[in-house]
Amino acid sequence: MSNPTADHEPGDAATSGAATPARDRPRRRRNRRILIIVLVTLLVLVLAAAGGAFWFVNRLSSNIERIPDAFDIPEEERPAELPGDSITFLLGGLDGENKVDVYEPGAARTDTIMLAHFPQGRDRGYLVSIPRDTFIEIPGQGENKINAAYSLGGPALFVQTVEQLTGIRIDHLALIDWNGFEALTDELGGVTMTFDEDTVLADDTVLPAGTHTLDGATALQYVRDRKDLPGGDFDRVKRQQNYLRALMNELISSGTLTDPGKVNGIAGAIGQAARVDDELSAFGMVELALSMNSLRADDMTFLTVPTDGTGWAGSQSIVVYDEARADELWAALTADDMDTFLAANPDLVTGTDVR
Repeated sequence: MSNPTADHEPGDAATSGAATPARDRPRRRRNRRILIIVLVTLLVLVLAAAGGAFWFVNRLSSNIERIPDAFDIPEEERPAELPGDSITFLLGGLDGENKVDVYEPGAARTDTIMLAHFPQGRDRGYLVSIPRDTFIEIPGQGENKINAAYSLGGPALFVQTVEQLTGIRIDHLALIDWNGFEALTDELGGVTMTFDEDTVLADDTVLPAGTHTLDGATALQYVRDRKDLPGGDFDRVKRQQNYLRALMNELISSGTLTDPGKVNGIAGAIGQAARVDDELSAFGMVELALSMNSLRADDMTFLTVPTDGTGWAGSQSIVVYDEARADELWAALTADDMDTFLAANPDLVTGTDVR
């Protein structure tokens, strides 16, 4: 096993055995993945923050393109629906340079994969990251990295792969492109964050301990950094999740959602970045937002699926899936027993104490 926190990106090869050395990849590609990680959680969090702001949600819905045939999967091959009003989103961040409006084989991979689950009552949520290089079984394709599923078979195979892995039925799919992150932050007038100690950014700027309002460019440098962090990539993910909490709180507390001018700007920025399945109508999006109007950033638990470090499959660098512990996680989500699971697995949770 190699060190999972080393200054190293696992190989990108999704459909072949040849991995490209990390040092040869363009820096802009790595930065694009970082942006995707932030954007991929945005849609659900913004909907939750919107609550009863009907006009905002309707405006947002009209700006977001729809994904056709995302659930073109034989019903007998899908998990059963969960009881009650629980809801599960699959979130995928595409790695293409530009928006991929129509699926084309091999044109893009899902370089970020997250499952967002809201149990009955929808007053809390769990957002589980699945590393893109996790080596698993893809239906009809054999073993491969999980990010190959979209590349090989489009949205429906992506959904089917995650459903087979987790045993959880996906209610909605959101695909995210990286454009719009800086614009969204700037549309909010910046996002306020407080740091207990001096904080180093990716461009080597140092933010002194205290409270700062980060504009889009500064926020990008905050979520990009890993070389100055003791946990490398794992600490970088924590920064991204920390920023998402702050972003959600900014949306709720700033009065943004009652300002028509700001609403237009925010809806436009998100519309550049997100698409959802065609079963999530404008009315459905409003209904979803209303059902989660009591949800706040502190009600979201961020965690990463259990893994057993990194390894190799032939010449591919992979993330080793911890099937036994992951199955416990999926069972806990299904049974709405996450408190018990998290008490036994605190190492998987991203807390609020982030550098």
